[in-house]
Amino acid sequence: MPDTSKVIAVFGAGTGLGASVARRFAREGFRVALVARRKDRLDALVEQLIGEGIDAAGFTADLSKPAEVPALIDVIRGRFGRIDVIEYGPISGEQSFAPATKLDAVTLQKDSPLLLFTPVEVVRAVLPEWAERGDGAFLMTTGHTAVEPRPYMSGGPLMSAARNWLHSLNGELADIGAYAGTLSIAAFIARSEMGEIAAASLPEGVGPLVDPDDLAEHYWYLYTKRDRIEQIHPEPTAG
Repeated sequence: MPDTSKVIAVFGAGTGLGASVARRFAREGFRVALVARRKDRLDALVEQLIGEGIDAAGFTADLSKPAEVPALIDVIRGRFGRIDVIEYGPISGEQSFAPATKLDAVTLQKDSPLLLFTPVEVVRAVLPEWAERGDGAFLMTTGHTAVEPRPYMSGGPLMSAARNWLHSLNGELADIGAYAGTLSIAAFIARSEMGEIAAASLPEGVGPLVDPDDLAEHYWYLYTKRDRIEQIHPEPTAG
């Protein structure tokens, strides 16, 4: 008989948040599909998770190419038979914060596929399955600048557009029993190569390093409780 246990697909899987999300959901019986661009690092992560007793498999893909999403979803389904949850949080090594006055159309055009077009196509590809089953969840990671823009750190226009789409998506998915939520992170992520490099290169006080296990716990809460669309971490303190 085919395995009917649930599956989470982690898009942009790495040693930081992606690995923590994989482990957190695996503790609840989920099988894990990991999607990333660099095959060597992906294979190493898959091997590590399998060594921990997790049913995991890796899928190499360039998430800046949204046209390839339907075929990728088909391959994941071919291995696992289903997709119940998607966590989407890839970060390109070419992305960076920039002053709004320095931002140009070329940069926006370059980053649009990864940050906006591909997540839209991912949801389109899984929606028929979720509608048929009456359940499913899309979890999207954004930076806090998508929620609260900051001068000289204009990293958020495309993330803000994706966040706008996700808030609309949440209400529409509820009609079929599914869910969409976002985790907005106001910090750099520990154990993440990009997070630690960025934290080391920017002035002190720009943002702390946060434990990706704490972020994964937020995602488990969002998925199971479904009582909010967005979680900010660290949570803002009352002024």
